[in-house]
Amino acid sequence: MVETINKLIRISRQLLQELGRDPRPEEIAKEMGISVARVHEIMKIAQEPVSLETPIGEEEDSHLGDFIEDEAAPAPAEAASFMLLREQLEEVLETLTDREKNVLRLRFGLEDGRSRTLEEVGQSFGVTRERIRQIEAKALRKLRHPSRSKVLRDFLE
Repeated sequence: MVETINKLIRISRQLLQELGRDPRPEEIAKEMGISVARVHEIMKIAQEPVSLETPIGEEEDSHLGDFIEDEAAPAPAEAASFMLLREQLEEVLETLTDREKNVLRLRFGLEDGRSRTLEEVGQSFGVTRERIRQIEAKALRKLRHPSRSKVLRDFLE
């Protein structure tokens, strides 16, 4: 049915181009080789909402919803890669002191996705934002060392 609706839409557009006006159902029917009543039926179906549970195929063992992509869901390969990155990032962070690790987690939003300012992190640790900047700089310097950074380098390529 989806193919038929798409064909009707395609032919309607084609006739619109040729005729310079919206085609009449009779013209669409003639072009498609079907009855005018069938054209009206297809147009009605195309306008009405269709259930995602509508059976598809000859055996009706599939549903329309099975063929609609969930664009919000990450691709399996992408999800696996992200999970591996998180694991390796945790492994690298474990080589830092607790304070450095926690500062980086808060500054870059590694826990909850919300990055904090130097001021916010400083307040949670009871130190100045300058001290947090120093701790962050020292931790990042450590992470840039080849012994630590080689683990994460593959994700940059």
